[in-house]
Amino acid sequence: MVSQAAIALGSNLGDSRRTLQEALEVCDRQPGISVVAASSQYRTAPVGPPQPDYANSCALLQVDRDSPEALLDWLLEVERRFGRVREQVWGPRTLDLDLLLFDERIVETSHLQLPHPRMAERAFVLVPLAEIAPHWIEPLSGRTIAELVAGIDTSGVRPFSAEVG
Repeated sequence: MVSQAAIALGSNLGDSRRTLQEALEVCDRQPGISVVAASSQYRTAPVGPPQPDYANSCALLQVDRDSPEALLDWLLEVERRFGRVREQVWGPRTLDLDLLLFDERIVETSHLQLPHPRMAERAFVLVPLAEIAPHWIEPLSGRTIAELVAGIDTSGVRPFSAEVG
């Protein structure tokens, strides 16, 4: 069975923009996973303790697995390969990969919640996701990603291409 998944990528340690690009390449090389679309990269202010700004983006994946849990486990392994260490909640990180959506599934386990529980309130997720999947319907609210992003403050999400220097 082929499924579609949406993931968010973030980094604020090291060469964050390169890390996001390399993480997408790792995804695309993984048997059974294809990167169908990737958003632009955005600079965003951090949530949580004082730390550097983030580079954020989103991607749509086509996966030949029926299990969102298996995809999440693989994404966590990719984070570890990129040096992710979970020491502080919302702390700085080399790479953060969040599974946002998996087909139209709603999942609530101790290990996974779909759609991602804070997705609808996070501009740093919705802005890049709306770029590549504006018509995807978030299954809990029944609203499209474009509708969700229209309802939040996006002023803190800046495309890198708009920056000078």
